[in-house]
Amino acid sequence: MIFIVVKFKVKPDWSERWLDLVADFTQATREEPGNLWFDWSRSVEDPNEFVLVEAFQDDAAEAHVNSAHFKKAMADMPQALAETPHIISRQLEGSGWDRMGELTID
Repeated sequence: MIFIVVKFKVKPDWSERWLDLVADFTQATREEPGNLWFDWSRSVEDPNEFVLVEAFQDDAAEAHVNSAHFKKAMADMPQALAETPHIISRQLEGSGWDRMGELTID
């Protein structure tokens, strides 16, 4: 799978509106064939930082970045961003989340 984490630093006046700005993009991406997950979180240390954790089957990532909703999101997001997002994108073995062996709850 392709595993991606992106940190978005938004302008303070956009911090309460960010999830609304990306709502259609999020929904459309989650409906894509080959999308495994597409989940937003907000930093507990910086209210202006949002983290996107996403994963795709190996052959689905290219279709994602070529989709109309991706291109629209790339055009819509800059108005709200304070800086260029930071990204980690890696190909990993597996197709989903594993359970954490060091902390098992029965």
